[in-house]
Amino acid sequence: MDYAIGIDLGGTNIKAVMVSESGELLGHHTCQTEDDSAANWAGLIRRQIEEFERRFEQQAMSIGLAAPGLVAPDGRSITSMPGRLEGLEGLVWADFLKVERPVPVLNDAHAALLGEVWKGAATGCRDVVLLTLGTGVGGAILTDGRLLRGHIGRGGHLGHLCLNPDGAPDIVGMPGSLEDAIGNCTLAARSEGRFTTTRQLVGAYLAGDPKATEIWLRSVFQLACAVASIINALDPEVIILGGGIARAGPALFEPLDGFLEKVEWRPDGHRVRIVPATLGEIAGALGAAYNAINAMHDTGEDAS
Repeated sequence: MDYAIGIDLGGTNIKAVMVSESGELLGHHTCQTEDDSAANWAGLIRRQIEEFERRFEQQAMSIGLAAPGLVAPDGRSITSMPGRLEGLEGLVWADFLKVERPVPVLNDAHAALLGEVWKGAATGCRDVVLLTLGTGVGGAILTDGRLLRGHIGRGGHLGHLCLNPDGAPDIVGMPGSLEDAIGNCTLAARSEGRFTTTRQLVGAYLAGDPKATEIWLRSVFQLACAVASIINALDPEVIILGGGIARAGPALFEPLDGFLEKVEWRPDGHRVRIVPATLGEIAGALGAAYNAINAMHDTGEDAS
């Protein structure tokens, strides 16, 4: 059977999948990234590909990789990822893996969106936005069935939208960003040291803690304003919320829906669907595999 391999390299874990050309999941594996040494995590990826190919007793028809950072114009490497995964920048994966076929590379949020459109929460949709809510806030955009990369690969970095021009600058210098409004990266500061994880904050909110309720609902309101602004700019048919914070479930989606009732522009009563991601940790790996299959057939990123 012909199959593809998708790899999603993260700062904590490496996720790998084997899929058929139609998207049937044939196998998957997750391991810890271990550290920022390329000799370690890149070697783990090479060994996982070799293990998959031994299991099937044939080479994969295509291999795709997803990683954080900006992708080089030729799609073969990550060109910019400061401060994390030392050795990732400029690493040409086809050369490193010593394969005689291209290994197309995607930004990890872009890959997660393609995975969700291919086999997840937005199957069959052509205008989709993904927000990943976790330590930071990532994003990706599909418009008319095509992934929006932008001029240098910055397309979809929605966590750096400005919600408060008088706020403190985030990691890219944007004042009052969405990422700083709801990401775990600023929770200790937002709660004056009381909470360090959103799970703790949401647990206290659900238990009726007044201060936790104030902090959480303020963050969700700011998320609603960002979502409504994205809707005004892009007019998607669905917005997917993924990442660890989205796993708060009704504690997130119910107040978010209430706030969107107030701030979302709904011509003729039309409202955009806001849905949770469904593929979990394998979304990026599936999207990387999908991208590789498309690259092999030279059809671009059209996800229809």
